[in-house]
Amino acid sequence: MDHLWAQVDTYFEGSFVAEPEALRRAYLAAREAKLPEIAVSPAQGKFLGMMVGISGARRILEVGTLGGYSTLWMGQALPEGGELVTFEHNPVCAGVARANFAHAGLADKITLRYGEALDSFKALVGEKVAPFDFVFLDANKNDYPVYLEWILRLSKPGTLIIADNVVRDGQVADSQSDDRSVQGLRTFHDMVAAHKKLDATALQTVGIKGYDGFSLIKVLS
Repeated sequence: MDHLWAQVDTYFEGSFVAEPEALRRAYLAAREAKLPEIAVSPAQGKFLGMMVGISGARRILEVGTLGGYSTLWMGQALPEGGELVTFEHNPVCAGVARANFAHAGLADKITLRYGEALDSFKALVGEKVAPFDFVFLDANKNDYPVYLEWILRLSKPGTLIIADNVVRDGQVADSQSDDRSVQGLRTFHDMVAAHKKLDATALQTVGIKGYDGFSLIKVLS
């Protein structure tokens, strides 16, 4: 079945996803640097870019850069004058990502903040930056609950938040799981569900990235 899922992804990518050269190069650069092969798929990357366009976002926050593949999909969808801020704590990943941004001609739109995510969150709040329109959360799953609190401090009514890797091969449904990532995600979803100013849903996905999914959250007025 996994093989069939991958075939379907390949079919749709051949039909709908014309991966730009800079994106393909970014993917290969990450592989050559031996980064973990956990970036979004081309179809998922285009989905993120389309969501940026549909939402009309001008300011994007990404938590978890890796090699910058998802960053570039979102960054190229930004309008003139748009800005994307992305967090990365791994120096090798940060170096690969910065090179990829420069090669893609998007270094002027993308700001990579190197360091621990919590330090970067605190810095942005301290600088009193304008709120973000769109947030892509794709980092340590056990830290999602803490990240949510900071994301909301940097959001506004209408902000769209997409949290990746929330299904974990179905393990998220196991309340007795001793996996910290699973428990972090369950706490994250409980917080979202209980928050009066958030509206959310979640979708399961299959494909070349296996069995996973994402949560889609909107900050209400």
